[in-house]
This record gives sequence, structure tokens and C-alpha cells, in this order.
Amino acid sequence: MRLPAHPASCSLARELTLEILQSWGLEHLGSAAAQLVAELAANSIIHSGGSILRLRVTRRGGSVRIEVRDPSQQLPLLILGDAEDDHGRGMHLVDALADRWGADLLPYGKGVWCDLHIPRN
Repeated sequence: MRLPAHPASCSLARELTLEILQSWGLEHLGSAAAQLVAELAANSIIHSGGSILRLRVTRRGGSVRIEVRDPSQQLPLLILGDAEDDHGRGMHLVDALADRWGADLLPYGKGVWCDLHIPRN
């Protein structure tokens, strides 16, 4: 899905992700997925300088992958800083909530992704 690189797209990305998870019967991943997609979208909006971002939510075997693509080739970093600082903690949250995360350089930018494991019943 293509979304404008605007702060309102963070809530739209959350809503779309939750709808997709619900359609797959994976509502139990909703809270973590909503936080993850909001952080990835916010990072893209703040740091990429692009006018659009692309959201992909896919199911692969035993996990759900959330990916945000943008035109910047600057890869995300885990920034060491003060816990009271309002900025620079987004990727720490992604690191804490996701089972795996990473970034891929693409010919036109990058994709930052995270995986959530689907627990077996």
C-alpha cells in the first residue's frame, strides 16, 4: 500500500495492519503489530525525506512480516541515549517487540522490516 509521508499515515498504517491481521485470524498480534508499524512509518516520515512510503504486511510460514519502504538509503540505527529523551528510541522499541528485524537496501531506497512469530496453539 502506498501512503503519503505524513504523520496521519502512522494511524492509517496501524488501522490497515490491524484489518489485515483480523482477516487472517491473528488479532492477538494486534497490539505489538500496531506499535511496530507506527514506529516504522514514523521513522520513514521523519528520516527519509520522501513524499510516500510503502507498507507491506505479509504472512510467511510461522510469522507475520511488517515492512515499510521509502526512497532513502540511510539504514536505521539503534541509538544509545538517555531513556528520558523523546527521540531516538523508536528502533529500540522495534528491537524489543519484534522477534526479528532488519533493513534491506533496494535500488530505489530501503525496506525496514520486522517479524512477529505466530504462536502455535
